[in-house]
Amino acid sequence: MPRARVNGLELEYDSFGSPADPPLVLVMGLGAQLVTWEVGFCALLAEGGFHVVRFDNRDIGLSSYLDDLPTPDLAALAAGDPASVPYLLSDLAADITGLFDALGFGRAHVVGASMGGMIAQQLAIDAPERLLSLTSIMSTTGDPSVGQPEPAALAGLTRPPATTREQAIEDGVEWFKLVGSPGYPSDEEFLRMKATRNHDRANHPAGALRQAAAVLASGDRTAQLREVRVPTLVIHGESDPLIGVSGGKATAAAIPAAELLLFPGMGHELPRQLWPAIADAIVAHARKA
Repeated sequence: MPRARVNGLELEYDSFGSPADPPLVLVMGLGAQLVTWEVGFCALLAEGGFHVVRFDNRDIGLSSYLDDLPTPDLAALAAGDPASVPYLLSDLAADITGLFDALGFGRAHVVGASMGGMIAQQLAIDAPERLLSLTSIMSTTGDPSVGQPEPAALAGLTRPPATTREQAIEDGVEWFKLVGSPGYPSDEEFLRMKATRNHDRANHPAGALRQAAAVLASGDRTAQLREVRVPTLVIHGESDPLIGVSGGKATAAAIPAAELLLFPGMGHELPRQLWPAIADAIVAHARKA
């Protein structure tokens, strides 16, 4: 896969569809690699008439790691001291505009999932002139009163990293089950394939910790989102155990004229059974914008 030089870093990316079509950039979530945007889903977006780009955020996947930066002190951060936080969501958003520049995109449609939705929201705040449209999926505003995880999901998120490949894969399978969609269950073989692929492609828990610190330190975007005028679609699962559906509802309520699309039975994932419906909604929104 190619790499783009961005803000002194290298971002791994790949693309689908014709470069002559309008660009649509996919932004993934906390600790999640570009392959989490499954090929079949990306193909549906490309078939809708878009040049689709997916990439690894800094500190994850095959993009640059920032292991020379300090390890965040999450206890201090929780107590209100962000001094150990090495970067913020605004820095991750600036990576996207840097990727635009590297790829020759003046403006693009941006679709973010989970933390990727937070990054995309921050981009709409910081550089709205670069966005053709915004789609925020299974994300939230940073307001601590909304979108809170269920206790089991929070426990799974904070579980210590595995020390062996076998345990990492088993932990991955269990995580997918924990945050999956009760209305659209996945078979064990598919979950194991994803967990194995993710681990063997890249395994960098230190980067995920720094990303988590960026989310916690970046605060509540609600007031700033009220000033956003980028055409916005908000998608959320009604059975999301990691970022509760109230986070999606709050996002749609904050951004003027945002459209809210809820899927009963969908958890914190993009289940294969819903790929056509979700892709159709994104394509229709982007075309309208």
